[in-house]
Amino acid sequence: MLVNKFYFFYTLLAYPKPFGFHFLFASFAPSEFCMASIDSNSRLRSSVRAAREPRGGALDPIATVGANDRGGVACEAESGSEPSRNWVLGSNVAMRRIARSIDRAAEVECTVLISGETGTGKELWARLLHRSGPRKDKIFVPVNCAALTPSLAESQLFGHEKGAFTGAQGRSLGIFRAAQGGMVFLDEIGEMPAELQPKLLRVLQQREVLPVGATEPVQIDVQVVAATNRNLETEVENGSFREDLYYRLNMIELQVPSLRERSDDIPEFIDFFSRQFADRYRLPVWQPTAETLADFCAFQWPGNVRQLSHVIEQAYVLQTEPQLPVRSRTTSHGDSAGRLPCLDLETLRQQAIKQALEITRGHKSRAAKLLGVHANTLSRLLRE
Repeated sequence: MLVNKFYFFYTLLAYPKPFGFHFLFASFAPSEFCMASIDSNSRLRSSVRAAREPRGGALDPIATVGANDRGGVACEAESGSEPSRNWVLGSNVAMRRIARSIDRAAEVECTVLISGETGTGKELWARLLHRSGPRKDKIFVPVNCAALTPSLAESQLFGHEKGAFTGAQGRSLGIFRAAQGGMVFLDEIGEMPAELQPKLLRVLQQREVLPVGATEPVQIDVQVVAATNRNLETEVENGSFREDLYYRLNMIELQVPSLRERSDDIPEFIDFFSRQFADRYRLPVWQPTAETLADFCAFQWPGNVRQLSHVIEQAYVLQTEPQLPVRSRTTSHGDSAGRLPCLDLETLRQQAIKQALEITRGHKSRAAKLLGVHANTLSRLLRE
């Protein structure tokens, strides 16, 4: 149904008792999509609003940035109805300092370098920068530099002309021209092939690209944000990364601290992920005891926020209490060398089975998943 340039769609979804029925309706314009469902008790069950990228592609929640109720930084969907649509970035002083730098970088649209360990949420900060600036209505294009192949990378980034090389049957815009007016996020910039680094430097300096097979450069208008988990200053000293490219990228550097450096944010992350996965898997929200919360805050979290999220989601998948990673938990109590408790394979196998059953509270199927074996295999091992 078309009304005032908006399309409306609705349908009735019937479920077996006692679930009743849901009335699902949606409206969408060329650039925006809104969907909601109402149950048999006339309660609004869910509402999702999203904006479509101007060049097409997946739907992306419309976000607003501000302070959360703890005085920290949060990025949440406009609808505010789904916890899974919110981003919690933390209340740590360092997080607030990064947020202020984000505002400035978004205002002047300069090149930004985001550094931090794996799993600290560097792409999240890049997307927040994109949403905070005048390019928020334009496309955001992430690029994994570690996945670029030297032979095809130049064409992938800068495009090519028809017939430029064998198999080039048509023109290609490349990533930078396809992102015209928007933002390009170069993830793992430290992994970029050495032969591409001077070409990227020219892109940043001259704001132009030279497609493969072309004779004239093409002007571009994109904001470039790069991220790395390496120490680029050390890479420059070792000669594996260009010094001039490093300084060109490092107009504003955002150093995202590891999770162990801001353990005061861990309770907030636990609450956020617990609500997110409880909503996703339709289970009760996990409320850790004070002792468990203290253990989680004292843990080192080598995988940072990503590891914490995985631990909590895994618990919801297996329907168990979230547990600290076993090997890392042993290491944090003083076994810094990470040595095995013994070298007898039979003893190690028995200990692994015992620990898996303890974590899953005796549930054999879930224990088998933790051990990476079939449930029948676990039953056979228990009989032996």
